[in-house]
Amino acid sequence: MGLFNKKNSFAQESQMADKEVISSIIDSEMVIKGELVFEGKARIDGSIEGNIQGEHLILSESGKITGDIQVASFVCHGALEGNVQASLVAAHTSCRIQGCIKSKTLSVEPGAEINGELKITSKELRLVDPRDALKTANG
Repeated sequence: MGLFNKKNSFAQESQMADKEVISSIIDSEMVIKGELVFEGKARIDGSIEGNIQGEHLILSESGKITGDIQVASFVCHGALEGNVQASLVAAHTSCRIQGCIKSKTLSVEPGAEINGELKITSKELRLVDPRDALKTANG
């Protein structure tokens, strides 16, 4: 398993996500069209067409997401067409990601397919109002 950042940092963040009990499951027979917002840990076995915000997200091998993801941790076994913003991203062998990944910690297993841009940060990620960013850039 290849990874960026310190191994201990990944292990600690991964353990925190692993301890969380799965509170929501989107079954393999389900298709959701629209925005999904959740707390806790969610597993997606079905299909989501829309953006997702939450804490800990697991995309199983049968799962497919078309949309952007903003979560604390993202464990990917399935297919994603969209961008990811998370503190921790784990791309497993069966995963296919097409889009930009912004993460503090990234783990990629051999065989995982990632087509896009990787941005590994040393700071916590947060949303910034574009108007504030323009003010800062213009002085």
